[in-house]
Amino acid sequence: MQRRFRLTRSSDFQRVRRFGKSYAHPLIVLAACPSELGVCRVGVAAGKSIGSAVDRNRAKRRLRALIHPYLQGLPIGWDVVLIARRPTLLAGFCDLEQAVASLLCRAHLAPPSRPEQDVP
Repeated sequence: MQRRFRLTRSSDFQRVRRFGKSYAHPLIVLAACPSELGVCRVGVAAGKSIGSAVDRNRAKRRLRALIHPYLQGLPIGWDVVLIARRPTLLAGFCDLEQAVASLLCRAHLAPPSRPEQDVP
């Protein structure tokens, strides 16, 4: 994910969690908050309850890979945080993909259909 599409500062994560709207799923929590920037930014987090550093990094990598196809379709001016829950490590990739799609639909950030896949 390109740097301009990422939330990187702790203060940005805190603002989204504090003032944004949260949508929960058994695998992932999505928090979204409007921003005044001309781009949609996404941050991924995994707390220590997930497990070791290896487990947390694996969960974050999987969530980044899942949100990547949606980046071009997300509306401008939103900051989004995806937070991994413990079952994320045991879930299959298809289950996580459905969870992300469901949460983006519930947040009205993406249409109910799947994103366009890049065809080589």
